Amino acid sequence: MTDIADLNATAALAAIRAGRLSAADLTEACLERIAAREGTIRAFAWHDPAQARRAAAAAGQGALAGIPIGVKDVIDTAEMPSQYGSPAWAGHRPRSDAACVAAARAAGAVVIGKTVTTEFATRHPGPTANPANPKHTPGGSSSGSAAGVAAGFFPIAFGTQTAGSILRPAAYCGVVGFKPTYGTLHRAGMKVMSESLDTIGVMARSVADCALAMAAMTGGDYGTPEAKAPRPPRLALVMGPSADHAAPETLALMERAAEACRRAGATVTPVTLPEVFTAAYAAHPTVMNAESAQALGWELAHARAQLSPVLQERMDWGRAQGAAALAAGRAAFAAAQDAFPGAIAGFDAVLTPAAPGEAPEGLDWTGDPAFNTLWTLLHGPCVSVPAGVGPRGLPLGVQVAGRIGEDAAVLAWGEWVRAALG
Repeated sequence: MTDIADLNATAALAAIRAGRLSAADLTEACLERIAAREGTIRAFAWHDPAQARRAAAAAGQGALAGIPIGVKDVIDTAEMPSQYGSPAWAGHRPRSDAACVAAARAAGAVVIGKTVTTEFATRHPGPTANPANPKHTPGGSSSGSAAGVAAGFFPIAFGTQTAGSILRPAAYCGVVGFKPTYGTLHRAGMKVMSESLDTIGVMARSVADCALAMAAMTGGDYGTPEAKAPRPPRLALVMGPSADHAAPETLALMERAAEACRRAGATVTPVTLPEVFTAAYAAHPTVMNAESAQALGWELAHARAQLSPVLQERMDWGRAQGAAALAAGRAAFAAAQDAFPGAIAGFDAVLTPAAPGEAPEGLDWTGDPAFNTLWTLLHGPCVSVPAGVGPRGLPLGVQVAGRIGEDAAVLAWGEWVRAALG
């Protein structure tokens, strides 16, 4: 029998609505799992079991009624600290929930705690370990959210993505990560770093759970990803400008994924994107770091000593790029966004790696976002789905990406690819 803590949100919600499970029992099962494994995983920046029990007892009857959810600690919560992964904000308590948290609560979700983020969702890692092997990173910057979903601490969590902070940790931890179209979930109450890039999304144990959460919080139509598709997809197989970053296990994975999809009826066609996408990819560090340096203006002026050396170096570099370079980078983004629909004309979605390989060993580096940055700057939806394990027994994932606004289709094709991979 499946442990209650391992139920995905869709199954748990069905059990709650049928009277076979209560929100309190579901939360209690998650709390028991947290008590057993948090000492090793360290997914939480803040967790109060009594507070979680009170929230479960008061859970409403909405579309997420009684479902525990983890909130990445760059997203504000009214009754819990929001410390952004930085000692400069230690003990900070916002007055209000972020817009996305308010939407989740309105749908009946139970906020079970704040999850570890890298420093301001940038490079400097937190203490979280990968549940598949605690000697390896869970990825970042949404470290605690990915690890917590994988460990059974909560079935759904918020993540944010500026480069690869949802898709990569989801792949490393063997869960589903969904970055919706840019701007879908309002960023009010998020510690925004890059105005052009930062996107709030979700992590879960199934593609259907991501659709459930997004629909519940936005009122939008995210489809029924597990429904039988009317036909197999036409997929563009894209390695992109970061192709040389792929580890041998990822090269083998993409060959295996393409063949599995073809056997299931899909057309899978290798596509080389034109130079406009390489230029946008190359501009990503300039835009990300220059905008983040603007966002951290107060911290750089008044709390510089409390910033990590790597963040200080990156912010100084970002400031040094100047206004003209930032404008040119944003223009490169816009040109690629304009060109993308034409570049994949005739295809339903893109099939591409979710990460360079298995999660790196050690907790001092969260891995390379090279296979995510292009899809983030294009502003369209993308989903990472589990795709087996690599040579060291660690999870691998593949990514399905699409055009702006085609979120439901990307989720549906992501689930189709996941099923084809078996």
